[in-house]
Amino acid sequence: MQDRTMSPTDPHHTSDYLHWFRNSAPYINAHRGKTFVIMFEGEAILHENFQYIIHDIALLHSLGIRLVLVHGARPQINAYLNAQQQTTPFHSNRRITTREALPCVLGAVGSIRMQIEALLSMGLANSPMYGARIDVISGNLVTAKPYGIHDGVDFQLTGEVRAVDAASMHRLLEQHNIVILGPTGYSTTGEVFNLLAEEVATKTAIALKADKLIFLGQQHGILNQKGKLLREITPHQLDEFIPTLQKENPIQALHLVGARDAALNGVQRVHLLPFAHDGALIQELFTRDGIGSMVTDAHYEDVRIANIQDVGGLINLLRPLEEQGILVYRSRERLENEINQFAVIERDGTILACAALYPIPVQENEIPSAEIACVAVHPGYRKSNRGSQILHFLEEQAKEKGIQQLFVLTTRTAHWFLEHGFSSASVDDLPNARQALYNYQRNSLVFKKRI
Repeated sequence: MQDRTMSPTDPHHTSDYLHWFRNSAPYINAHRGKTFVIMFEGEAILHENFQYIIHDIALLHSLGIRLVLVHGARPQINAYLNAQQQTTPFHSNRRITTREALPCVLGAVGSIRMQIEALLSMGLANSPMYGARIDVISGNLVTAKPYGIHDGVDFQLTGEVRAVDAASMHRLLEQHNIVILGPTGYSTTGEVFNLLAEEVATKTAIALKADKLIFLGQQHGILNQKGKLLREITPHQLDEFIPTLQKENPIQALHLVGARDAALNGVQRVHLLPFAHDGALIQELFTRDGIGSMVTDAHYEDVRIANIQDVGGLINLLRPLEEQGILVYRSRERLENEINQFAVIERDGTILACAALYPIPVQENEIPSAEIACVAVHPGYRKSNRGSQILHFLEEQAKEKGIQQLFVLTTRTAHWFLEHGFSSASVDDLPNARQALYNYQRNSLVFKKRI
């Protein structure tokens, strides 16, 4: 816990403060307008540091960061159950929610929500939130379904996330609200289900395409076998830790599972921080080294122009799609001759994604154009953002070559290109040189994009 009694006029304190504030400016600019999902356990709410976590959340809000807060409630639910002299069994670290126990779940979740709303409403002159006006919104934003029967055990009113109303959340966030979600969801039949807060946070971050997902837990982060904090780790490396933690620390295991799933499904950064450390959020988000562990899949591979050594990997990636008729067949000789047209994402010798940029010969009255072709992503990584990364890379390459318009011909992935800014076109819109090569037997759809 930092020393809050140090005088702000102390020269050393002032120098450190100015240095930190100046160096945090790039992060302030980078985070403004971004969407963060922050999940904290029920234990965090009971901790003495929680009031400072709320202050830091208010600070993030004031800096223009769009926030969704997801809270847990395990100890609070237990307290409600104990007061009613009830117990609920657990199976595979998941509570079996009986109909008799549901009022205790709802009571605990509702109480926590009101506590958070009250803390975010503080405006005393001597508080860090003086003058802050924060609107907090919650509601039926998460649709749930029964978890069902597993290993012969009926989990009754325990559920899992079915859908997240991302559109409504985005509207609320655009209106400068903080959205609060608890570990409950509503079914289409009007029932309420008890959910894992970790799953709510993960599914919400993925649905919102959040820039960050942050887990505030009891652990400092991810420690290796020597007890050293791992500052950065890839989602696939988490698989080394999850099985052991599921036995020794099931709550942290849930955080790691959520971090892995989010990172593999488009959330660029997932942070694992200790809720007991005062200022953990600020230190992690506004300093170079941070304080916890960051899970990311983005830094591990860069998009690059392919070389002749990549031909074998390209063939392995493309052949299954060619056999399905999704892509046009390219021989090894053609790939070798056109290798400089390709961009790839490679990891440990495996090509995870590729695409090619073919400039199109144009006449004087035609717009400088090129064709994006052969877009492919390894089956194990199709829910990541690698396709988007490689498309963006080729768009930048095209701009450097003076190309002003891109075309793509596809039979199966029309919607994906529409989502990436392309618009529907016709064969007649193609430059004359490309029209002459159009394969009417494939009957590919044509899309174009001005860049």
